Amino acid sequence: MTVDFRPDPATYWRAHAIMALVGGVAAGIVLILLGNPDPWVGPVAALLAIAIRAAYVKSEAMAEVWTLTPTHLTGPAGRSIPRAQIALVRPFLGAVQIVTTTGDKHLIRYLPDPAAAARAIHTGPRT
Repeated sequence: MTVDFRPDPATYWRAHAIMALVGGVAAGIVLILLGNPDPWVGPVAALLAIAIRAAYVKSEAMAEVWTLTPTHLTGPAGRSIPRAQIALVRPFLGAVQIVTTTGDKHLIRYLPDPAAAARAIHTGPRT
């Protein structure tokens, strides 16, 4: 038995909207502190930059599927983590962070329910 963790498009767009909002506010504040007469440029530029990045990276991000089997957690780019080497699994800002016994860190990103995914990795299929 296997469990797949697939990225959620709504979560992807929500994460990028939050990045654009935070980046826009930060850029505007920096421009105000620097005495720029047009601080509105910062938020507009941040919004455009994050929107372009989101559109450009979306197909790659949506293809990152992780699969949990009784013996391994496998992911994109040939990643394969033996279940016995998983030391820590925790939700982290809309993702799940996995830390191995050797200290390697991995993120399963853009999940609709990171807490449920972390629980599934802890209690998922085992041999």
